[in-house]
Amino acid sequence: MFAIPVARELFGGSTAVEWVLILIAGACMTASAYFGIKSLTIISYIAVPLVTVLGTVAMIMAVKQGDGTIVDQFAKSSGSLTVIGGAGLAIGSFVSGGTATPNFTRFAKNGKQGTIATVVAFFIGNSLMFFFGAISYIFVGGNDIFEVMIRLNLFYLAILVLGLNIWTTNDNALYTAGLGLANIFNKRKKPMVLISGVIGTLLSVWLYYNFCGWLNILNCTLPPVGIILVISYFMNKKAYDTDTFKIVTVNWFAVVGVILGAIVANVVTWGIASINGMAVAAVCYVIGELVHKNK
Repeated sequence: MFAIPVARELFGGSTAVEWVLILIAGACMTASAYFGIKSLTIISYIAVPLVTVLGTVAMIMAVKQGDGTIVDQFAKSSGSLTVIGGAGLAIGSFVSGGTATPNFTRFAKNGKQGTIATVVAFFIGNSLMFFFGAISYIFVGGNDIFEVMIRLNLFYLAILVLGLNIWTTNDNALYTAGLGLANIFNKRKKPMVLISGVIGTLLSVWLYYNFCGWLNILNCTLPPVGIILVISYFMNKKAYDTDTFKIVTVNWFAVVGVILGAIVANVVTWGIASINGMAVAAVCYVIGELVHKNK
């Protein structure tokens, strides 16, 4: 998401240069995730303010240069996406992000600070990213604020914003993947982060050309995981608040719920995909918990 656009702008799309940039970027992102939450925090302290300020400035400049036509376009539909489809993408995006959020809010000093950080990140940060994408599509027919800044002749700032934006996204994703694999295979987190980084770097070219399709799959597949985590907490709240919660190696009803929920969300065309998936996953998990408690 970083190397290919930059290689095209700077070096005319040289494949060799693309791979050099991919390997360098992959190594940097993997390194920041490898060293844990402190390095992630340092990168975020630098990246988030810069991306927010520079991206907002570029968005305002694009609106002014559009002489009012961009604002008018917000009220028009391109006809390529239904309201239900758009709602599904928005809901899926928030729920997907929510499944990884506890990996970071657990470092908050207390529950209040964790809640405030989450609300600010999702309500302001995610909404701002939606605006960046919308402006990009209307202004240049693209999908990233990078393309808007290139059109505005803010070339080096565009590279900076793109690099920091992708970096903070990918290192958080690598940290989450490494933590998940460490829990699944009962291994140390750092080696799992390295494995995730190598796989992610090698598959990044494929992901670049199939990004929207991959996001659609994630928006359908991850919400079932999120709803099961939420229901698990509320159905076992007393156990979560003490040290008496018994860890089950494999909760097969949860596994089945995730699989069936993902299948339904990806296959069924009626309704909102992410909500369909969550409903199926919730039913499976609740049945499993009731059976377990009856035993």
